[in-house]
Amino acid sequence: MKTCVTTNKLVTDDFVEFKCPNCGERLTRSMEARTRSLDYKCPECEFTGP
Repeated sequence: MKTCVTTNKLVTDDFVEFKCPNCGERLTRSMEARTRSLDYKCPECEFTGP
């Protein structure tokens, strides 16, 4: 299972994955967090994005 980097909730099928623009770490975000444009923070380099 994957965890949303924004909400720390487990996600199953309603999520997106992408690489951190700063360090390339693979990040997972729920569609809810993405749709609402909630901030996220990369756990590796602490890059923050919308």
